[in-house]
Amino acid sequence: MNLLLFGATGRVGSHILKQALADGHRVTVLVRSPDKLSPPAGDQLRVIAGNVLKPADVQRAMKDADTVISTLSTDGSTVLSEGIPHIIRAMEQEGVTRIITVGTAGILQSRTSPELLRYQSSESKRKLTRAAEEHHKAYLLLEKSGLDWTIVCPTYLPDGDRIGSYRVEADFLPEGGAEISVPDTADFTYSLAGSRDYIRSRVGIAY
Repeated sequence: MNLLLFGATGRVGSHILKQALADGHRVTVLVRSPDKLSPPAGDQLRVIAGNVLKPADVQRAMKDADTVISTLSTDGSTVLSEGIPHIIRAMEQEGVTRIITVGTAGILQSRTSPELLRYQSSESKRKLTRAAEEHHKAYLLLEKSGLDWTIVCPTYLPDGDRIGSYRVEADFLPEGGAEISVPDTADFTYSLAGSRDYIRSRVGIAY
């Protein structure tokens, strides 16, 4: 598989990169600071220095990709909502259809108010909604596209360990779910790269 990974230097993305390389896949990463990468040596990794906010950089990275994974975070900026349109456009132009992104449990449906998303309802305990609003914009853009998208939506995300056992549920956070580790979020996200499960769906994940 030829995998294109955005957010490879981040918490979740760095775990996905290591797993994909260990499994023998060819991985392309688009990163602003290649010096922040610490992957195993080998010719499976193609590193492109660039910015997801520059369409030409995204288009260059998309060449020969089979599947796209994005773990772009909000980081107090609009990189996510501004970058996703460039990714969608490049995928459409290159004929790539499968994308898995990492969002937030805030954009899952609320159990208490099913007509609302969790961050819009009393179900969410977070006072600040800016990050969820960014992920919501990305969700709406993917929903309008013709791509085979899946958004993995973790709740509280401590570093933790990879346990390999967790609960997932389409469109909702598993009942009583309070946290999920970074490695287990990466594990599930990466597993979807070779799967047709949860196409055009958000997926809540928690222990």
